[in-house]
Amino acid sequence: MSAGRSVIARRRSAITLPATALPTPSLLEFLARTFPHVARHQWEDRLRQGKVLDDDGNAVTLETAYVAGRRLFYFREIEHEPVIPFTERIVFQNDEILVADKPHFLPVVPGGRYVNECLEQRLRDHTGIADLVPLHRIDRETAGLVMCSLNRKTRGLYHDLFRLGHIEKIYEAQAAVAKPPTENRWVVENRIVRGEPRFRMQIVPGVANARSTIELLEVRAQHARFRMFPATGKTHQLRLHMSSLGFPILYDRYYPELEAERQDDFGRPLQLIARTLRFRDPVTGQDMLFESTCELLTLA
Repeated sequence: MSAGRSVIARRRSAITLPATALPTPSLLEFLARTFPHVARHQWEDRLRQGKVLDDDGNAVTLETAYVAGRRLFYFREIEHEPVIPFTERIVFQNDEILVADKPHFLPVVPGGRYVNECLEQRLRDHTGIADLVPLHRIDRETAGLVMCSLNRKTRGLYHDLFRLGHIEKIYEAQAAVAKPPTENRWVVENRIVRGEPRFRMQIVPGVANARSTIELLEVRAQHARFRMFPATGKTHQLRLHMSSLGFPILYDRYYPELEAERQDDFGRPLQLIARTLRFRDPVTGQDMLFESTCELLTLA
């Protein structure tokens, strides 16, 4: 992984203090508990230095009372943000939307160790459009197409494409196969919820909330290539559905087993690509089709 760098987010983050049982915690206790990846002494330093603000832009302090419903604002600080040495590509842009081809390893939005090294911030920097907002997300490890809104007035129309299932998303993947499959098409329906740890999802009994259609395209030795049509958009849905069929996606560090945390191996990206977006544009009425040019690895 490229050397990290100390950074401060260019856009502020916000959190609303939730209702809590009595006695209410101090702000320091709440922040340290809510954001365990930031050391308690770092939150203490930020409060002493006036880096946490209220709705009126006034600094809150270690002595400020905890009031449920109050909003706090701060700028995320990362001591060593990893640098992702791959470049996104703008596929399409008009007054309403932008479609980008995201490389493997780059997160779509800030989170965890990533503040400015994300697709959202890179595109804002490149276009100069501060109100650019991703309309959906794909995993950091996944490459492929991401659509963003550029116009707050029409944003809801494009959000509805995803919310109502009026957009066709097609993915491609390479997976390990112990032996040639006896079928070439599967419809997977089940219930996906957060597991433990929270970033890892799990399949549980209950009413289905995740549905995918999976097609086999090619088998080569102990590997196979698949095309996937997710009808819903649950976190890690395709990774879980492939693993549940006995076809774990190559270089998946979460499924079927959670591997030990380690630095990214840029030579072994998760073999999953968000290949196609197809929809009727709710503003122009035109039929739109976009294809990612990201490539899966060539396997023997």
